[in-house]
Amino acid sequence: MSGIISQIKSSPLLLLLRTNAIHSWRRLLAVREQSRLLTAIISAFVLGYLVLAFELFYHGMEFMAKFPGLGAVLTERLLYTLFAFLFALLLLSNLIIAYTNLFRNRETVFLLTLPVSNQTIFNWKFIESTMLASWAFLFLIAPLLAAFGMVRDLPWHFYPMTVLLIGLFIVLPGVLGAALAIGIGRHLDRKSFQISLLVVAVVLLAFVAFWWKSNPVDDDLLDKRTLEALDRLLAKTRFTMFPFLPSYWLSGAVLQWAEGIPRHALFFAAVLLSHTLFFGSIAFTRFGNLFYGTASAVQSRAPGGFKFTFGRKLVRNSAAPGLLEKIFAKIFWLPPDTRALAVKDIRMFWRDTTQWGQSVMFFGLLGAYIINLRNFTHQLTSPFWIHAVAFLNLGACAFNLASVTTRFVFPQFSLEGRRMWIVGMSPMGLARVVMTKYWLASAASLAVTLGLVTLSCYLLQMPWDDVAFFGAVVTVMTFALNGLAVGLGILYPNVRETNPNKIVSGFGGTLCFVLSSIYIIASLALLVLGGGGYHGHSDWVIASIAGFILLSALIGWLPMKLGLKQLKDFEV
Repeated sequence: MSGIISQIKSSPLLLLLRTNAIHSWRRLLAVREQSRLLTAIISAFVLGYLVLAFELFYHGMEFMAKFPGLGAVLTERLLYTLFAFLFALLLLSNLIIAYTNLFRNRETVFLLTLPVSNQTIFNWKFIESTMLASWAFLFLIAPLLAAFGMVRDLPWHFYPMTVLLIGLFIVLPGVLGAALAIGIGRHLDRKSFQISLLVVAVVLLAFVAFWWKSNPVDDDLLDKRTLEALDRLLAKTRFTMFPFLPSYWLSGAVLQWAEGIPRHALFFAAVLLSHTLFFGSIAFTRFGNLFYGTASAVQSRAPGGFKFTFGRKLVRNSAAPGLLEKIFAKIFWLPPDTRALAVKDIRMFWRDTTQWGQSVMFFGLLGAYIINLRNFTHQLTSPFWIHAVAFLNLGACAFNLASVTTRFVFPQFSLEGRRMWIVGMSPMGLARVVMTKYWLASAASLAVTLGLVTLSCYLLQMPWDDVAFFGAVVTVMTFALNGLAVGLGILYPNVRETNPNKIVSGFGGTLCFVLSSIYIIASLALLVLGGGGYHGHSDWVIASIAGFILLSALIGWLPMKLGLKQLKDFEV
């Protein structure tokens, strides 16, 4: 017996888990010792989010519970829909993070050279990827489920049962995401596969935009048959109650346990457990060789192979100017070295599927929602509700932008890695490199955010002066958020890490998103309290807009100034 225990303790997988857990704990302690003030700010933000989210969910569910029969139906459909969409987002997140962690990670390459089995390496990376992809999911639904239990006045055993169900649930998108990552990594170099991915993405966005339309309900139906009107309004959410969806099993178990029917709840829990054990055992025993074969194929691809890039001719090892070079050559007022750096960054972004894939996911879903505004704008007749929707759209676009800048712009400086000394000793210098990255990121993100906000205002049939106002606001926010991400990326670099997910998950990336969120909330509060700039030119309106501009300048300029100052003493 003691021999078996000693073998388990000496298992390579357990050794990897223990080593990384100790390393993460020591990094956390080091961060706390490095800056207690910033740690306190982040802790206060996390606690504030949990409290605020709980209050919002609690009062919302309490309000719905006041309607006999109707409140229960709405709450039930809310949980089914929420878990269905979170399952889809978890799947995408696991796919992207697993691909990066398995095939674009320096630690993985190092582990493959050690006398460790391929299956052990995959198991460790699978656990790490699932945890990285799922922590935000757990952080989001914790206040919701706590509020649900408090409103229903459920007994104590509801909460540990829910935690157990969620632990089983997150394994399934992790396994499916890892399987898709292996399949994509194996065939990504094929032109037909790349085109197929783009076609599938476009078709899915078109499907969401044009199929998922709201069903308008007339006033007579609202006055006479409430349940029938509710059923028509929620018709497009019926797919979330498909019995073969994992989210349906989780929602069914939670709801049945809350209703005091443990027999049915245990049935759904058993279904979820059986699928988790089945697919989890397949991943932990059979994916190792598939992972090794795909990793070998990814690492053995020549950088000069066939590329599908912006209409460039598919010529092997060709040095002829491509489409990007020809486009940037027209921008004659930019220095040649700046144009070359911009072309390089765009190409690197395009070649990294995990980056533009996440960008499409972030803004594609928001774009599909905004396009569907035309299906119910005729029901918005009050100027108050029109401007309320416009501000909500502005907030959604700003939070999407904050996620993108934190995920992509913040790690750009750190990703130069140990090659930083080459850039630092070049005639261009680190300062111009950083400023070029800032202006390129700002221009690219502005093209998306300004287009979405302008389209939103147009579909809401707002006058052109209001469209110009919201366009100016999102423009200022874009430059401010990019400046914050670039500045904090210099102040808190991690040049030893090649995985951008881990760079973002560090202290600097967390601080960047926290400050971005505070800035967005404060800006929206200033603009809304000031009337949004469309009620006239009173002193309060002017003061609110001036405060917004001052806050934006502070949040975007100060980190950039401190970062550029630190570059002068940066050791490369």
